Amino acid sequence: MDQGKIILSSERFRLTILRLCHQILENHSNPQDLCIIGIQERGVLLAERLKTELTSMLGNQPFQYGKLDITFYRDDFRLRDTPIKAAETKIDFLIENKQVLLVDDVLYTGRTVHAAMSALQDFGRPQKIEMLCMVDRRFNRHFPIKADYQGIVVDALDEAYVKVNWKEKHGEDQVLLFSGKHHI
Repeated sequence: MDQGKIILSSERFRLTILRLCHQILENHSNPQDLCIIGIQERGVLLAERLKTELTSMLGNQPFQYGKLDITFYRDDFRLRDTPIKAAETKIDFLIENKQVLLVDDVLYTGRTVHAAMSALQDFGRPQKIEMLCMVDRRFNRHFPIKADYQGIVVDALDEAYVKVNWKEKHGEDQVLLFSGKHHI
């Protein structure tokens, strides 16, 4: 079984999160106008890390944070053989005229982000939507979507698989590259 190649170690992972937080603060001088929304489920893990670091950097200054489930907005949800279980959407604030930062672990085809933008329409009309991802697989996009903030860029063949491991779920923070999609 392919063990995968570590392309982002635990220490570099931590530094990458800090860099992303600094970039967010550079571009958003008023955190009250910023809404960070994690895409369920792996984007929520990254969004929670960002929220923790940003809260610390801002001296506990509050900003809005939510979780978005896109299950019923995906273009493939009816194509599966097994029932899909939706996760929680928790956006208990208005996004009208706010700057929304959508967060996901990996940006690959753009289909997830497309579905997330469609789902956000149910919550109002944001002033601006930006995208943040830990890993940007910039080849093989199906939609003209790009990340405004990216942890690392991975140029790999379509057959390759990128996996983000989280300390909370996998015991260690790291990003792995597998040679084939069927690595598990």
